[in-house]
Amino acid sequence: MTENGDSTPLVVLEGVNKHFGSLHVLRDINLTISRGEVLVVIGPSGGGKSTLCRAINRLETIDGGTILFDGKPLPEEGKALAGLRSEVGMVFQSFNLFAHKTILENVTLGPTRVRGVPKAQAEQRGMELLERVGIGAQASKYPAQLSGGQQQRVAIARALAMDPKMILFDEPTSALDPEMVQEVLDVMIGLARDGMTMMVVTHEMGFARRAANRVVFMAEGQIVEENTPDEFFTNARTDRAKDFLSKILTH
Repeated sequence: MTENGDSTPLVVLEGVNKHFGSLHVLRDINLTISRGEVLVVIGPSGGGKSTLCRAINRLETIDGGTILFDGKPLPEEGKALAGLRSEVGMVFQSFNLFAHKTILENVTLGPTRVRGVPKAQAEQRGMELLERVGIGAQASKYPAQLSGGQQQRVAIARALAMDPKMILFDEPTSALDPEMVQEVLDVMIGLARDGMTMMVVTHEMGFARRAANRVVFMAEGQIVEENTPDEFFTNARTDRAKDFLSKILTH
């Protein structure tokens, strides 16, 4: 139950299927994400994790099944789809910032254009969010002047600026140099503690252990296993998960 007494799940996937040509990338996916939950999706490459993530804000369409967000089916197109995308933030592997706009402009663009927030108000909120992710001092710089870790933190601030109900993270640290990974994960752990609903596709097992409420293990387009982080990492039930963990946790 969340504070407002609303126990309805935020996202519900039922019997979701997706093909890319002859490749069956999502196979009968059933998954529920509660409000305020941090769900971490792990598994081998090509297992369907990113496709699952992108289906939730309709960057990928599905071939079968249903996806409900906040009690309603995902809209097909137009204004309703733009509305969905403003409620479901997305942080990608690549930062996707506008190179010719300052950091602050990158963060305020969505609120002013999509939500109609007055510029001064959007800038004040934008600065608060840049401070929150630890880069307020960089507000007037351009993306190329920032490190990868800083750029990814801008992308998180940009997602937060829309005041979303949920943020999807699709391998947010995999393009970063190792020393920058933790600064981004620290911001994400802070969001998790603040109660943001998050679905995170990641290879960072330390983050999964620390921040997840639930771990979903995907392989070959299916959810093979789901459990609490403690149970999953110490007591995986399936051979497929045990095999995966034995390969990654020994390094």
